[in-house]
Formats: sequence, C-alpha cells, structure tokens
Amino acid sequence: MNYQEIITVEPGKRGGKPCVRGMRITVGDVLGWLASGMTHENIIEDFPELTNEDILACLDYAAHKEQNVKVLL
Repeated sequence: MNYQEIITVEPGKRGGKPCVRGMRITVGDVLGWLASGMTHENIIEDFPELTNEDILACLDYAAHKEQNVKVLL
C-alpha cells in the first residue's frame, strides 16, 4: 500500500488537511468513522465514492505519521 498515491493535501481544501483522492473527505473523517465502530463496508455504503483501498490508505497514512512522531524532552 502506498498512501501517497491516494492521500492528497491541497492548501485551499479542508484547511490543508490530508484528503482522499482530492475529495473533501479527510483522513481524520475516515479514522473517526472507524474509531466510532463503523466497518469498511458501512463507510463505503454511506460514502460510495470511497473504496476499500482508500480506507486502507488512510490507515497507512496514520500509521506512517505515528511512526515519525518526535518527542521533545
């Protein structure tokens, strides 16, 4: 999975937050839906413009960002 082909950042869209394929659906939206208990199928049913690959790209993006967090002491 290469999230960089799916997750986009545009300064004028959703405040520059990372979005799915240039749509107005953010990575944070998708992560929030998953955290609330929605399944991939539920999300795609509610947002048919999304694919399972889009959802996995959001998870990959979040995992990559978490692995690169630097803690200042």
